[in-house]
Amino acid sequence: MLTCGRFLSSSAATTTASFSPLRTLTRSLLRRPHPRLLSSASAAAATTAVEPDTKGGSGAGGGGAVRPQWKAAIDFKWIRDNRDAVADNIRSRNSAANLDLVLELYDEYLALQKEVERLRAERNAVANKMKGKLDPSVRQALVEEGKNLKEALIGLEEDLVGLTDKLQLEAQSIPNATHPDVPVGGEESSVVRKEVGSQRSFNFTIKDHLQLGKELDLFDFDAAAEVSGSKFYYLKNEAVLLEMALVNWAISEVSKKGFTPLITPEIVRSSVVEKCGFQPRAQNTQVYSIENSDQCLIGTAEIPVGGIHMDSILLESALPLKYVAYSHCFRTEAGAAGAATRGLYRVHQFSKVEMFIFCRPEESDKWHEELIMIEEDLYASLGLHFKTLDMATGDLGAPAYRKFDIEAWMPGLERYGEISSASNCTDYQSRRLGIRYRPAPSEPPPANAKKGKAAGGPTQFVHTLNATAVAVPRLMVCILENFQQEDGSIVIPEPLRPFMGGLEVLSPKSK
Repeated sequence: MLTCGRFLSSSAATTTASFSPLRTLTRSLLRRPHPRLLSSASAAAATTAVEPDTKGGSGAGGGGAVRPQWKAAIDFKWIRDNRDAVADNIRSRNSAANLDLVLELYDEYLALQKEVERLRAERNAVANKMKGKLDPSVRQALVEEGKNLKEALIGLEEDLVGLTDKLQLEAQSIPNATHPDVPVGGEESSVVRKEVGSQRSFNFTIKDHLQLGKELDLFDFDAAAEVSGSKFYYLKNEAVLLEMALVNWAISEVSKKGFTPLITPEIVRSSVVEKCGFQPRAQNTQVYSIENSDQCLIGTAEIPVGGIHMDSILLESALPLKYVAYSHCFRTEAGAAGAATRGLYRVHQFSKVEMFIFCRPEESDKWHEELIMIEEDLYASLGLHFKTLDMATGDLGAPAYRKFDIEAWMPGLERYGEISSASNCTDYQSRRLGIRYRPAPSEPPPANAKKGKAAGGPTQFVHTLNATAVAVPRLMVCILENFQQEDGSIVIPEPLRPFMGGLEVLSPKSK
């Protein structure tokens, strides 16, 4: 993976005059401005939380430098050794990552780290020389030498901290690797994997969900616009029952597959949002941030579920961990406008049921197929016509190794609309969230094994996957528009009826 590897050590760092050439080179690199393009969707994880260095001083970390609030376990050596493949991946995903700068910073980091280690060895050697009986003049000379080495080390270690921070910030913009079968190109290059059902033929003039909802008194956009602003809505009457039915039906069906139900927090720390690959502070962000805090409203339950095992080492025997989570979701929908987004199709607040899996690396492809199969079975059972797409590289967010989207036919809107997606994020999120597992030992430990020593091999990062079971407004659009009748009524799909008290048809209200 492009993001494989271990944490780089953050030794301390700033050099003295005796090492001015290396110090000058390091500082010039740290101070050079590097524009960051944050509008690219495929660079969604490019922005990390940063904080100004308020300590001041003349070191590389001073003068208003920014420092990451968290660090990802990035394998810089792997990136350097696979430079061409990484560059091709960045290009095909339209990422704004600056690979040349990352590798330049990494080379500088290695050189500076080597110099720090050399001085530490010299300082230790001087300390060892002072342990025996020495002539006063010799001891004084060693004291002076040790003092000079200490001062030099303080400077170099400060520079190393600044350089490490800069390297981390730039490297976090590199997107995940891409599955070899993913089509290359923009969204138009995505490939249809499967098509279910066919477009329904109507022998009457069809209506869109907005008109149907108005006639059936199901929602009120006008009042919500006065209370909250555009792209908000009130659900009324049977629409409330339909939302609850969709949520309960989805949780019930997915739970049968061994998923643990969750209701998640809907306010999370900004750092968790970032570690999952979203950018709460970027221009045109989809994330609502809470002013004067380090918290955000979630845009998907993927975020709090992804963080539920943050900074943990899981037992291999516990994997896979499968969750189905219900939450409200909040999105700014910056830049979204036009008839194609009218009504319930694109809103600021909605309910969603999300599936999430933590698994062993070698099993993530299998679970990805399982997730898309669950989605397809759900929507087919409702009688929807849809197609499943293998999304092209240009449409992948930074965390996704591969992503399948499902688009359903919406006759009132006269187009297919996305109703769900399923993504395999491999170890992109787990390296940022610090979620590992300890492999089980291949054989019992020997009788003379040291007490307390962990059995099994070294820990490994889990793979994470996420998939939509139900995005309520989109499915409500599908149900209203596909199952409308000539008299203006709506036939409720059979699987939902037990969750609506046996209600089979939504009929126009008597005037």
